[in-house]
Parts: sequence; structure tokens; C-alpha cells
Amino acid sequence: MYKTFPIQLVQDDSDDLIQMINPEQESDLRPEDLPEELSILPIKNTVLFPGVVLPITVGRQKSIRLVKKAYQGSRIIGVVAQKNSQAEEPLTEDLYRVGTVARIIKMLVLPDGNTTIIIQGKNRFNISDFLTEDPFLTARVTLLPERPINMNSREIKALIQSLKEAASKILRLNPEIPQEAQVALDNIQSMPFLIHFLASNLNVDVVDKQKILETENLVERGTVLLQYMSREIQMLEIKQEIQKKVHTDIDQQQRDYFLRQQIKVLQDELGFDGPDKEVENLRKKGESKKWPKEVAEHFNRELDKLLRINPAAAEYPVAMNYVEFLLDLPWGEYSTDNFDLKRARKILDADHFGLEKVKNRILEYLAVLKLKQDMKGPILCLYGPPGVGKTSLGKSIAKALDRKYVRMSLGGVHDEAEIRGHRKTYVGAMPGKILQNIRKARTSNPVFILDEIDKVRADFRGDPSSALLEVLDPEQNNAFTDNFLEVEYDLSKVLFIATANTLDSIHPALRDRMEIIEITGYTQEEKVEIAMRHLVPKQLKEHGLKSSQAKFTRKIIAKVIENYTRESGVRNLERKIGALARHIAKSVALEEGYDPVISEEMLRKVLGVEIYNEELYQNNETAGVVTGLAWTQTGGEILYVESSLSRGKGNLTLSGQLGDVMKESAMAALSYVKSNAEPLGIDHRVFQQYDLHIHVPAGAVPKDGPSAGITMFTSLASIYTQRKVKSRLAMTGEITLRGKVLPVGGIKEKILAARRSGIKEVILSSKNKSDVSEIESHYLKGLTFHYVDTVDEVLKVALLKEKVKNPLKFTFTDDKKLNRVYDN
Repeated sequence: MYKTFPIQLVQDDSDDLIQMINPEQESDLRPEDLPEELSILPIKNTVLFPGVVLPITVGRQKSIRLVKKAYQGSRIIGVVAQKNSQAEEPLTEDLYRVGTVARIIKMLVLPDGNTTIIIQGKNRFNISDFLTEDPFLTARVTLLPERPINMNSREIKALIQSLKEAASKILRLNPEIPQEAQVALDNIQSMPFLIHFLASNLNVDVVDKQKILETENLVERGTVLLQYMSREIQMLEIKQEIQKKVHTDIDQQQRDYFLRQQIKVLQDELGFDGPDKEVENLRKKGESKKWPKEVAEHFNRELDKLLRINPAAAEYPVAMNYVEFLLDLPWGEYSTDNFDLKRARKILDADHFGLEKVKNRILEYLAVLKLKQDMKGPILCLYGPPGVGKTSLGKSIAKALDRKYVRMSLGGVHDEAEIRGHRKTYVGAMPGKILQNIRKARTSNPVFILDEIDKVRADFRGDPSSALLEVLDPEQNNAFTDNFLEVEYDLSKVLFIATANTLDSIHPALRDRMEIIEITGYTQEEKVEIAMRHLVPKQLKEHGLKSSQAKFTRKIIAKVIENYTRESGVRNLERKIGALARHIAKSVALEEGYDPVISEEMLRKVLGVEIYNEELYQNNETAGVVTGLAWTQTGGEILYVESSLSRGKGNLTLSGQLGDVMKESAMAALSYVKSNAEPLGIDHRVFQQYDLHIHVPAGAVPKDGPSAGITMFTSLASIYTQRKVKSRLAMTGEITLRGKVLPVGGIKEKILAARRSGIKEVILSSKNKSDVSEIESHYLKGLTFHYVDTVDEVLKVALLKEKVKNPLKFTFTDDKKLNRVYDN
């Protein structure tokens, strides 16, 4: 460790005085006097310049060894500044390459083991390369001689004069520098030493001093130094101005205090309201609030504190905002609920078509609330794909209950303070969005929509999901504490409704606190109803059209849904209807002749060619082709399972982008067929001598799930027996190795897809019978259902005894290599 300290005179061995300013010996070292290997002493927090005498305390063992050896020899060492002052054992990359050759004038060994040396800079040098690191650093160096300059030139004289004037100005502005320094400055005649002396004593970073040392040209070195000195003068002048201003401000504050006291007396005489009167008005308002006793006491304490604060102080508006926020909150104020359940049902049905589960849950809540007045608000989470009406449903619920409606979007929220608020000690502190919205609603029981709760993210500012745990827990939210508010607030009467597109990204503890209600995508029939009841009138109104100027038929709406949109909700459908409305609006505005009834020709003209084609039922003339039913986020669809056999070694090929679960269903179906080959009338040799290929179109669409199990089994039974599959029959169900048929989901969507595609009969697991009973009867018209428990029952319904046209004739090779034809 190295420390520099102020020193004026140090005695050497001959009791002579050592001059701290010695410009005559500044550059008396010749290149031939420089040893080939120079010992390098790293120093930190300072830079040694030629001609300058510097006392240094040496503490590192390597450096002590270096100093002692050099002091016993030529006393010549190389001094280099460290780049990183924190490095206790600097490596070669931690050192600058330009340093100063120095001569050790004096060495003192102190009682604590440290060694103090007094060195004088001689010449600048550049390190060519480092030679050794132990026992201390040595390097091969090259001297950097000063180029001769013309001291009589105007430029040089002007530079010297500028440097001395800048130094004198610094001495005047900085009272900490002793006045004797001015005498020393006046006695310096050498320009190089003047530059080095000023640079050594300048209050700048080591990096800046090193930059001065490394500057080759002496005039440029002086110019760089002058720039740093000018910057130092500016800093000292600013510092002096600030000190003067502080003294002035203190005097001004005393003056302001007396003036304010006089103003207060005048206001009292004239009857004007001062700060005290304002606080008393707030206190009177607080007396009429229906808040708990603890909150009232806290409010009065804050008002008393406000009276003690100087109105001109920075804390006064913060304290005033806080008590005003306390007053603005609707403590104990609740809107009266409308318990007319029939009216609520009408409002919900008028605003949203379908969504029966959600509507029934709201009506149940209303019914219980009507019987038991103090019921806590439920925490609902509406979960489903985008565009199905989750957010807009919140408005309808508020309308049905006659409650205020507030919405908070949680998408992209990263900061916990958005929920709980900031502490008042922070600059710009604000309450959380929960209480801000409660204040906006002016009641303590609004319908509160927490939109996109699945898109909350955590980062270094905290986890908003964890902050929501208290908000959404009915056992805790009656005493919700906002960091800004500092007192408890009752949120138990708030009806919180969260919306989400996925449950995977929601915090497990948060998900556990909410009642999850899944909103599946709308069926085609529901979309047609929604369009005719809501979307078409809305778009006509937005485009300034009358119902007589644009007529949409159910057939056209169904065409748009089937061929131009593929979604769970109705957002794209609304856009397409809007495009058609704009086309008609243009014709009306231009006074062109047009047909107000939307036709298929207009669809192609405005919306372009059909984007999607609906899958329709195909015939049953081919063995191994069976119709299945699938669920997607955009609704139900029919799909085909195709099987084919070819000569081979019994290999199985699966294609059509099948997922792992679907592949396992195919293997389970094949295993059951193999194990029951004899009852099915299948020669077992076909499994070893024919390859099986199962394909599920379309190949570009990924598919997965267990619901195609019985469809694959029926396809295999058909291809191996070459029997026809019953016409206009579809099926869905999971298969087991024992031949059991298990229930699957998405029954409503699948049945509606079957009906749209011309299917007449559907095979389902008997455990799915309850799902069918929940579907409206008009959707089931024209469909016959077969409920089964085993795959044997499936085959009785699905497979006909009739063979397909041109059935495949199997050829087997027996052990004696004889061919024979097996016609099953």
C-alpha cells in the first residue's frame, strides 16, 4: 500500500536539507546511465512527474525488497501508476506502460514494518516488455527525451503565463492551499518543471494525470494541463457560489418566517382561510366518514402532524396529499345491489349469447346474497381463448348487479408497487392501483375486473402475483394494507373477476384462491346468433348505415365463419362484417346502385377467395377410412383416420403430425386387434407379412389426444377384414388394452361439428351421456347417439358385414415357401 503525504524538508545521511523543488536535476539522467533492466515500483492514487520530489510509504513485500536492493545500489528505479487502485498485488496488465525514472533520495524504516522513501522523478520512459515478476517486477524500458523548444516564442510565453495565472486563480479560490505555494510558483522558471509541478499537485484523477504524462509534445502537455486547470477553476467557482447561496437562503428563510407570521395575522383579521383553517376543514370532513375508530385516530394524528409542518417545506404537500387520499376513499360506502334475478338474467342474456356456466354462477351469487346480506364477494377467474367476451362480461355483471364497474389491466405489470403502492418516504410515492380504482369507483363493493392476470411477470422490482395473494384471498382481503395508506382497508365486499387466456403462467397459490370458470370457444351456431344480435347492428351503427341499407342473412354469416375466420371468439368475424359494411358505406356515399342483400359474390369481391374449407363427410366405399371427431380451440371438427396395408414385414408407420398420446392410442388399438384376431376373423399371418400405415389428414396440422382411440381401432378392424364402415357415422372415445371405451372432452363442439358435416349417427362412451344431456335439444336434432362401453359394441354399430368394392386379397408365404391366397 502506498500513501503520499505533505512534506517539506527531509534530512539525508550528511544532514543536508533535501529540496522538494529541484528543477535543475529534473532531466540529468542520460540513456547510457539507464540500466538494461529497470526495477518497476507500482504506485496507486498518484503519478510521479519528472523533477517532482514525492514521499511514499511502501507496504508490499515485493516493493520493500525492490526499494532496499535499489537503495544499496544505484538508487535508480522505475515508477509506474496502477490502472486499478484496488489491486493489492498488481499484475502487468494492471499497470500503465508510461512511467517515470526516479532516484531514491532517502529511505526510512518505520517501527510498524513499513518503509518510507523519498524519490525524485528524472525522465519519462516507456516499458518495452516486462522481464520478471519475482522477487519484484523488472522491465526493459526506453527513455522518452523531451524535444527542445524555443522559449522565446510567443506561443510558449503565452502558455507559461496562462498556466501561472490559472494556478494563481486556483490558489485564490481554494482556501485550503497555503499561501506559501504562491511563492514557490513564482520562483519556477523552467517550463517543463512548471508543467510537471502543477500536474503533480492538480486535483484530478490518476487517469487524467497519466494522460498528461503520456503526452509527447511539451506544448501539447501544457495545453492538456491548462484544460484540466480550467475545469478545476469552474468547479471551485460553482462551489463558492453554492456556499454563498446557502448563507443567503438561511437569511431568506428567517425573513420568510417573519413575513408568514405577519400574513397569518392579516388573514385572520380579513377572514381568509390559511393552512390552519384548511386543516380544520379536513378534520370536519373526517368526522362524517364511516371509517373504523383506528383509522379515525390515525387521520387526526396525521392532521396534527400537518399543523406542525411549515407550509413552505417540501414535506407539506406530501402530507396534504396523504390525508386527502384518506378522505377520498369510500370508507363503509356501498352501492345497493339489485336482487331482481329475472332482470339480471335478461341483462346477461341480452349482452352475451351462451356462456351459461358463468351466468348461472352469477345468478347463484345473487341468490345467496339476497338471502344472506353479508356474503363475501367470490373471486372468479374467467379462463378461455381471446375474443370470447371475458372482459365485456364484467360490464354486464356490474350492470346486472347495479354496481360500479372498474377495470385494471395486469398485462405487462412487473412492479409489486403497482398493486400495494409505494411507501410515503419515497419521492413521488403513490397508492397502488387497487385503492386508486376503489377511490375512482366511490364505493367499496364495485365489480373489479383484473384483466389478463396470466400476463403478470416478476422481476427485480418484486412479484406482483405474490402481492395479489392478499387481494384475492377472502380470508385476508378484509384487512388489505397498502404501503402508501398504512392502515387496513376492507376489500371483502368487492366482486373480483379475473380474466386469463391460459392457467399455466398463473402462480399456483394465486390460482388456488380463485374459482376457475372455463369459457370455451363459441360454436358456429352461437357465432351466427352473436353476429345477428350484436355484431351486425354494432357495425352498421359505427359505419352510419341503416338496417335497410345492408342486410346480412344467417347463411352469409355462416359462410363468413366457415370460410373466412377460424377462431375461438368473434373478433375476426366482427372485422369481416366491418369490411362488408365499409364496402356498402362507400356505395351509399358515392350514390352508386347496389344490392343491399349481402351475397356470396360480394363476399368474394370484398373478402377475397375463401381462406378455409370445411371438412365434409366422404363416402364409405374404401376399407380402413373412418370418421372421427376432434376438438380445437376454434371449435369442433371431423377428421379422418386412414389405414392401408402393403406387402412387408409387419412394420407400423404413423403419419399426419401425430402427438405422443395419439401414437400410443394407435399402438393400443393395434395390440387389441392382434390379441383378438381370431374372433374378428383375421388370419394372424397378416400381422407379420403386411406393413400397416395409419395416416390422419391434414398432414400440416399437429394433432394429439386420446379421443381418436376407437376411431383408429375401427379403421384397423375395417382394413384387416375389408368390411365397410357404416355410412354417415362418426365416433370419439379413448381405448384401453382391455377394449374398454373411456369418456373424452369437448363433446358439445364435436357434436355440432358432426351435425354441420352431414353426420347422422355418433358413437360415444356411455359416460359421456351426461355431457350430451347438457346440450340444447335443437342442436341434437337429426342425430342418433350410440353409447358404448367396449370396442366390441363399437364394431357392432360401425362395421357392416358387407365387403368393400374390390377387397384386398391377402397372399401369405408359409414355411414351405408355398403361396396361397387367403380371402377373408
